[in-house]
Amino acid sequence: MKTYRHLFFDLDHTLWDFERNADETLRHLYEHHGLGRFGTFTVEEFIGRYSEINHALWRLYQGGKIDQHQLRSVRFVRTLGKFGVPEEEVPATISKDFTDLLPQKSAVFPFTYEVLDYLQGRGYALHLITNGFKDIQYVKLNSSQLTPYFQEIVTSECSGCLKPDRRIFEHALERAGTTARESLMIGDNLECDVLGAYNAGIDQVYFNPDKRRHSAEVTYEISCLSELKGFL
Repeated sequence: MKTYRHLFFDLDHTLWDFERNADETLRHLYEHHGLGRFGTFTVEEFIGRYSEINHALWRLYQGGKIDQHQLRSVRFVRTLGKFGVPEEEVPATISKDFTDLLPQKSAVFPFTYEVLDYLQGRGYALHLITNGFKDIQYVKLNSSQLTPYFQEIVTSECSGCLKPDRRIFEHALERAGTTARESLMIGDNLECDVLGAYNAGIDQVYFNPDKRRHSAEVTYEISCLSELKGFL
């Protein structure tokens, strides 16, 4: 049985509750920018459509098809365009307002702090590997009081590549001064976190709170962070 010494976490959708925080942010923007004046969509429809488009754009970004600027500049234009809002009527600051406000939200998944305290108490070195943009991720960590838990915070920008590219995991191992054999990756994304870590020779924990069915082979699978205490 392997003895892990270094634990690498994903941030969004694993510790930091992206969906809940984005929902609060989008509701605020709907009211702040008076999007109800268009009279063609509810706030729930706005949030649902934004989520679909944002996820699709992130897949393109992770595949190297678009860059950060393109992702940020088109997601609200496309979202509101689906409801018949002309591009020239899309509020000019809505994208910046979103990126400014979202990372200030602090909701995390249940047992996040308790589990991180437990793992630190057990002597594990904790680190982050995230595809999120550096400027936003550090604000999220500070807002949610997660920063003190982590020794190394590896972003796609600092490593020059995105998960699931094995090079970001190798860069993280080098930064942490450890080996793949001594390491474990915990994340919610089967491709980015699980397959990426596997290709770098790192064991994985698939965090699957919705208990989605899949056929992937993973080292461990959990639906609640508290389950980490059962084998770490």
